[in-house]
Amino acid sequence: MSLFSRTSATEVKAFAESLAEAIAKRYPPAMDAAETRKVSANRLTKILEDAFEKAANFQRDKALGWYRKASLGNDFRWKLKEFGYSERFIELATEGLVVYISRQSEGDGKAGKA
Repeated sequence: MSLFSRTSATEVKAFAESLAEAIAKRYPPAMDAAETRKVSANRLTKILEDAFEKAANFQRDKALGWYRKASLGNDFRWKLKEFGYSERFIELATEGLVVYISRQSEGDGKAGKA
């Protein structure tokens, strides 16, 4: 089982931040905070699934070890927090990201290598 990947922490952080920025463009933090104007659950699901799929592709391309996967989730979490999303959204999005990339790496038959 791989502890570390050859992908640098800087590269993982930059990707995590770009992922959070992509979400922020489609679902701005102001919409998360708004009491009256909420996005539909289906639209929010689609936005998150698109981001998670990009992350899964990054994970496959870079063969991230478990340490880099954890770093990706942590960097993603901090960028969402910096943008001003609610704790509830941050938890939902970060947990979804980590679970999705973990399951995708298992589905590729790389569970022992992830």
